[in-house]
Amino acid sequence: MRVYLMVFCLICCTANGQVVYSIAEETERGASVGNIAKDLGIDAATLSARKFRMITGSSKQYFNINASTGALTINEPIDREQLCELKSACLLNYELVLENPLELYRMEFKVLDINDNSPSFPLSEYHINVPEFLSPGARFTLPNARDLDEGTNSVQNYTLSPDEHFHLEMQARGDGSKYPELVLKKALDREQQATHRLVLTAKDGGDPPKSSDVPVIVTVLDTNDNAPEFEHSVYRASILENSPSGTLVVQVHATDLDEGPNGEVRYSFSNTTSADLQRMFSIHPHTGEVTVNGILAVQRPLLEMLIEARDNGAFGMSSTAKLLVEITDVNNHGPEVTITSLSSPIPEDAVPGTVIALLSVTDKDPGENGKVTCQIPDNLPFQLKPSLESYYSLVTSGLLDRELISGYNITITATDLGSPPITTQKTLWVQISDVNDNPPVFSNDTFDVFVEENNPLGAFLYQVSAYDPDMGENGRVSYMLRNSTVAGSALASLLSVSLANGSIYAKRAFDFEQLRSFHFQVEAKDNGSPALSAAITVNVYISDQNDNAPAILYPTSQNGSIAVEVVPRLADEDYLVTKIVADDEDNAENAWLSYHLAHSSDQTLFRLAPHSGELRTTRSMRSTDFLKHKVVVVVQDHGDPPLSSTVTVGILLADTLPQALPDFDDSGEPPPLLNATNIYLIVSLACVSCIFAVFLLFLAIVRLCHCRTCCCCSCCCPADEYEKYCYSVHMLPSSHLPPDMLEVTGVGKLTHTYLYRASVGLGPSNSSIPNGDAGNIPSGSRLQVSGPCIQVQQVQSDRLSAVLVDNLKRILNEKNHAETLQVCLVVKDNVLISTRGEIDFIGYI
Repeated sequence: MRVYLMVFCLICCTANGQVVYSIAEETERGASVGNIAKDLGIDAATLSARKFRMITGSSKQYFNINASTGALTINEPIDREQLCELKSACLLNYELVLENPLELYRMEFKVLDINDNSPSFPLSEYHINVPEFLSPGARFTLPNARDLDEGTNSVQNYTLSPDEHFHLEMQARGDGSKYPELVLKKALDREQQATHRLVLTAKDGGDPPKSSDVPVIVTVLDTNDNAPEFEHSVYRASILENSPSGTLVVQVHATDLDEGPNGEVRYSFSNTTSADLQRMFSIHPHTGEVTVNGILAVQRPLLEMLIEARDNGAFGMSSTAKLLVEITDVNNHGPEVTITSLSSPIPEDAVPGTVIALLSVTDKDPGENGKVTCQIPDNLPFQLKPSLESYYSLVTSGLLDRELISGYNITITATDLGSPPITTQKTLWVQISDVNDNPPVFSNDTFDVFVEENNPLGAFLYQVSAYDPDMGENGRVSYMLRNSTVAGSALASLLSVSLANGSIYAKRAFDFEQLRSFHFQVEAKDNGSPALSAAITVNVYISDQNDNAPAILYPTSQNGSIAVEVVPRLADEDYLVTKIVADDEDNAENAWLSYHLAHSSDQTLFRLAPHSGELRTTRSMRSTDFLKHKVVVVVQDHGDPPLSSTVTVGILLADTLPQALPDFDDSGEPPPLLNATNIYLIVSLACVSCIFAVFLLFLAIVRLCHCRTCCCCSCCCPADEYEKYCYSVHMLPSSHLPPDMLEVTGVGKLTHTYLYRASVGLGPSNSSIPNGDAGNIPSGSRLQVSGPCIQVQQVQSDRLSAVLVDNLKRILNEKNHAETLQVCLVVKDNVLISTRGEIDFIGYI
């Protein structure tokens, strides 16, 4: 547990509104520093009212003042090394500002160092190279350690691990700082120890002290003070007399303890070796290999040579070794192997000890060189047995299995006892014939087959395969179904299997809702004698297809009628109208149902829960709502593709159940004023009417121009047709018709009804209505009106409505009795060609 130094808060001076505190670094949060109110002579109760605040240039707020007591505490631990780095004195300056009246006090915090840092070296490892010829007393500078602490907590001394060749001495620089030096106290020998590993330790003066270590590796540099040394002083070798050129005789090896060029060794024959031997043999200068360089034409059985090893130093040092070479006679005939009898193939059920072949082995060399030993590999189920002199029998020594190995290459190795021995090999091929000793084998005990329902007839389901390692008819496998029943039906009515390849086919379509899984056995039998067989169990799992639409369980309709739900007239929001209950015979996601509102007579009145199927009101009922509503609910599964069913629910707003339910064929909703079809019809009729009106206007203009060019008005209306199109207009009281309307009756018939707007010219152009009082016109006289006085508004089958305009309307309004208006209409092909009219005063009514 870390021991925090207690804060010693010493008030050094308070003169001139300044107070100084000393605090150790890493003091824990909340530790008390002092009481700023007491130290500055301020009433602590007024701190908050005077809006005190601490101002500092530091980025962190290390201290906190209690507004009620004036207690000064640590707000955040201080790291002196991070705050002041290498400064000898670490100070923090704060200003305390008070208002009402405005006062400024200075606070200085001196951060005291603690031993919280260990010494450290710049590098993790130091290397020093020292020649081995240096005398004791040589000095080498060692690295200095660095400690972030100050004073006695910094590095104070160094120590070196014990070593017989080195010791540590401290040296002082001109500025008084000290540094360590490595001093050689005993001569070095690289051949005895090439590397010296020392440990330099730096310690500080803290309590407790901290230290740090760094490895110092001293490498001793070599000098040529050692001669090469051979592994053996005498080397012995034996070679054949007919050894070819390049034959290796022996390899000598010498070592030199020095390194670099001082340790590199070169080999050669000594000058004392005869020139004849140096021509017969050669030695490699780097590897020391002695080889035959020519024909060994010597009479002596033993040859002696001296070999010299010399290093590559400035003053090369050397040593010699003796080589003795023995020349050996040659065994130059090998054994001969002859097969005198061979039985192949042999049945795999042959018992151990069955003779397969008889061999003859001979060697022409005399003595030991002519003696022969024969052997075959140990990992074969055969062995060689000596029979007669120089004869061997090859017999079986174990059981044979053709399925594992169908034949053997038997290598017979014959070796004589010569020096060196000569070996001859002979290979026999022994074939193993088959017997029916293996039943068919399936790769697994069971197979799982997955098939979708509604499969087509003859659909391929699976192919079972059995392996029989036997050959020919013994290994030919045929397949059949073992008799069994599935769901009360014979297996043969459901499946069939190929006799040759084991392919299984469906003979009818499966229905997941009726049969979800079943199992059966397929038997595999070979054609051996006797036949062997094996069986396997096949599990068939029928997977579901989305072939069943959801079935509506509630509400149900009887005899094609709509299911009706009665809802209170003033039902509240979220009122449960009904719950749609449906079921799907499929499985898994094909049976996951969701509910959707396909149609509603009032979209704002009802909502449907997509998962539960609950139909609820979205708001409270109003008195203005229709009494009858009809909603169509779609129930859909999650299959691919999805299937759905719909149900229509009639909703009657009533507080009591009526004796007779209304007819919901008409949902009660107002028919739409406009739909797409109506809009298209209106636009089409408007276009046709506009075209027709333009056409009529064109005819009227043409007719008007034609009439004006005629010399008499009879051209507009022929005399023989005038009576035919003459109508009597009777003035009716103003209470029956508008003041500007007249009812015109006549004897003719118009075959169709049209809407006209045409001006009617009355009488000759030289007649006019006087501007005076029209009441003085005598009875029975005829009044001819000039100008457009009549507009035909509507022509029906036998009646037209005319509007009196201009002077004619004024004249007739001034009369106190009824008048008759005779109008001449010329209609051809249901088109108004021309009009002519005049007013005939018949008399008073």
